[in-house]
Amino acid sequence: MSTINKDHIVDESNRSETKLVEEEEEEEDLQKLLVPDVQNLPLIPPSAVETNFATYFALDFMKPAHDQYVYRHANGLCVIGLAPSHVAFKDEGGITAVDFNVGKSDRSGMKVTGKRKKNAQHFESNTALCKISTKNDSYIVRCCVKGSLLEVNQQLIKQPELLNVSVL
Repeated sequence: MSTINKDHIVDESNRSETKLVEEEEEEEDLQKLLVPDVQNLPLIPPSAVETNFATYFALDFMKPAHDQYVYRHANGLCVIGLAPSHVAFKDEGGITAVDFNVGKSDRSGMKVTGKRKKNAQHFESNTALCKISTKNDSYIVRCCVKGSLLEVNQQLIKQPELLNVSVL
């Protein structure tokens, strides 16, 4: 069927075929996005940290070679740790002790409760979190971001050698 529209003759059957082709192409594009090609998938899927956290590094924080990382979640939660390039990992024997009793209080003894995180300690970016010791020296680990301390890794007190082992 044909119609005349302002001196133009338009073939409606041709128009509907073009529309169908466009819809099929759009459907194929959508299918490619939703169902990826198996050959293009990585051999090892990304970890939960890689997927859910943005990674930042504080290089030479307060002192040379005192490198730290900050994993920041979209909800504002930050996980702070020692970067692999931290000077403590270069000492012979690695890290031998972790002490959260720095400053005026023991960071490991605090208990945060409730939706509003009552009793959380508020820190500035230069506040000491813990002291790590190696065979020859000890280093203060600082917060490097402003925020509230919700919890510490209790396993590090009992097994400080966990810091020397790579998780990958």
